[in-house]
Amino acid sequence: MAKRIVTVFGGSGFIGRHLVRKLAAAGAIVRVAVRDPEDARYMMTMGDVGQIVPFAADVKRPETLSAAVNGATSVVNLVGLLSEWGQQNFDNIHAQGAGNVAAAAKAAGVQDLVQISAIGADENSEARYAQTKAAGEAAVKAAFPGVTIIRPSVVFGAEDHFFNYFAGLSRFTWVMPVFGCPGFPIFKWFQDDTALQIDFYGDGGTKFQPVYVGDVADGIIASLGSDAAKGQTYELGGPTVYSSVEIMKLLLENVARKRILAPIPFWYLAIVGWFLQKIPAPLLTYDQVKLLEVDNVVGEGAKTLADLGVAATPAEAILPDYLTRFKRVGHEVASSV
Repeated sequence: MAKRIVTVFGGSGFIGRHLVRKLAAAGAIVRVAVRDPEDARYMMTMGDVGQIVPFAADVKRPETLSAAVNGATSVVNLVGLLSEWGQQNFDNIHAQGAGNVAAAAKAAGVQDLVQISAIGADENSEARYAQTKAAGEAAVKAAFPGVTIIRPSVVFGAEDHFFNYFAGLSRFTWVMPVFGCPGFPIFKWFQDDTALQIDFYGDGGTKFQPVYVGDVADGIIASLGSDAAKGQTYELGGPTVYSSVEIMKLLLENVARKRILAPIPFWYLAIVGWFLQKIPAPLLTYDQVKLLEVDNVVGEGAKTLADLGVAATPAEAILPDYLTRFKRVGHEVASSV
């Protein structure tokens, strides 16, 4: 990795911070390409003097990209949105923006391009997020045929917006949501020597395969300079698939709290998401509900972290390190209700 110049678009984000730090530790010169380079100046301390350099670049504006990619050995595009607002919409960022980066990388003679997509990217999806991620994949393949596409599941780590959000929520409410459960309880009569069983969760709701951010960064680095990775698509997930109810139980165990797990059907989530998406930075959108209706797990037969030579890290090994701040004082372990 020494003597390589790697341009990371969106390098100041969650995955980007981990990737830039690891690239610098491996000896690469890193260009952090972001809309506001002042916001990325703090990252310069992650490497030696002059090793990490912020660049002004906007994936929506092709004329701003050439300075960031000219002379680069590799380019990684991490730019993405979870919700839309104003000019920052899925089409501009996921599809057109990704194509702009790929075209600029090709014109600059870059050796390696890595495009971060997402598990579930599908032009036929009901979610625009997934549709535009698929459109972005098509755009980068057209502009840069040797691109490596990486599709992570839910990414977790100390600064994530998934476990941290729900762990914070658990401090203020006695009820935690379980997404994708049946609209009405399922009654089971005379099974397992019990007259009546009431099943609130069905199959446990949407399934996830959380992947550690450090593993995602390692997978990206492993793909750079690898002939075997060129033109390939990898789906990155952790070693365990969890249902929504299992995710919440795991979370509550790590914050030492007991909470009621409330089954929330998709129809209710859709109504809530439709209203919340009207405000900036919404907690939930209708489009995200459509994403939740499909399990977020590595597909059968897909290339994975293992194909990149990276061993997946269990969530149980990482969560206690950064969720401990949400624990009740004086409590070490708690079980969920």
